[in-house]
Amino acid sequence: MTRLTALLLDLDGTLLDTAPEMAAALNILRDEEHLAPLPFHLIRPTVSHGSTGMLNLGFGGVTAMEFERLRVRFLDIYRAKLGSNTRLFDGFDAVLEHVSQNGLAWGVVTNKPGWLTDPLLQMMHITPTNACIVSGDTVGERKPHPLPLLHAAGLISREPAQCLYVGDAERDITAGRAAGMTTVVAGWGYLGSTDDPASWRADGLVAEPIGLVPWLHPNQPRVATS
Repeated sequence: MTRLTALLLDLDGTLLDTAPEMAAALNILRDEEHLAPLPFHLIRPTVSHGSTGMLNLGFGGVTAMEFERLRVRFLDIYRAKLGSNTRLFDGFDAVLEHVSQNGLAWGVVTNKPGWLTDPLLQMMHITPTNACIVSGDTVGERKPHPLPLLHAAGLISREPAQCLYVGDAERDITAGRAAGMTTVVAGWGYLGSTDDPASWRADGLVAEPIGLVPWLHPNQPRVATS
């Protein structure tokens, strides 16, 4: 087994809990459109699907032109709220400290555009060292295509087989597998009632962030999917 020496992470629903901000932005937009707010528990599972998924939930059935108008307005609202109610998922401080202390590389690979990703990470005081940030507009493809992950591996000078990729959506696991990386489902993320992580063929599912540490140590037990 190739030793894993790099940790690559999806952003929304994996590294950062952005759901409160994005849900608030969606409901502000619904209020502007004279619609009642949606409950948070209904919105949360759609956050990993970005603005398209959230707008399909909040405004399904509108024309393409209307959808684009709503998308632009949603992103304007979200940008104004960026960083105001986002946090690291519990336990990631310890995970990133472990990565730093053991000289491991790490990075973020997200479909979120760079004009949102970069300022959000700065607001959260996440300044990666020995790391990379690959956003949805960094290369010519987005997940589930493997190119963003392969690009990230190149930036941190690692072979794909040395990388562990963690995400909470099927597209994350599909991209990671296609890139030749070890993949883990973030069980703490934005999984919906219709999601079936066992069918995604990941190498494992971890219930909380601190459970990632054993995957970076070949002599410690790992928790795998059934």
